[in-house]
Amino acid sequence: MRRIINRQEQGEEEIDLTPMLDVVFIMLIFFIVTATFVKEIGIDVNSPDNNQNVKDADKQSIVVQISNRDRIRIRGRNVDLRQVRANIERLHAENPEAPVVVQPHPDSTTETMVKVMDAARQAGVYNVSIAAT
Repeated sequence: MRRIINRQEQGEEEIDLTPMLDVVFIMLIFFIVTATFVKEIGIDVNSPDNNQNVKDADKQSIVVQISNRDRIRIRGRNVDLRQVRANIERLHAENPEAPVVVQPHPDSTTETMVKVMDAARQAGVYNVSIAAT
């Protein structure tokens, strides 16, 4: 009985958490230093320079516009999706250095944009950009 009273009088011993916190901080620093930073994959969008004249850009590039109802226009003419490749080939033959600029409407589908870009690549033009309308 006396031993029990002595233990209560001496008080309970507490566990020292300082070494555990040191180890946690060292592990945190180790994981931060050794972490690999992942580069996110995305599409590079070529935006025109602010100094470049818009009318000159239209003359130098092949602009393909996609409306909100997925209608395709090249040089002001409505074009069927099956005719996009032939039109781009014709315009590319006139100006071989001209890039293709696709201007999709925000409400158009991605499928149509991808098909237009594929048609441009099949026409032999590999410089294809996306521009906001």
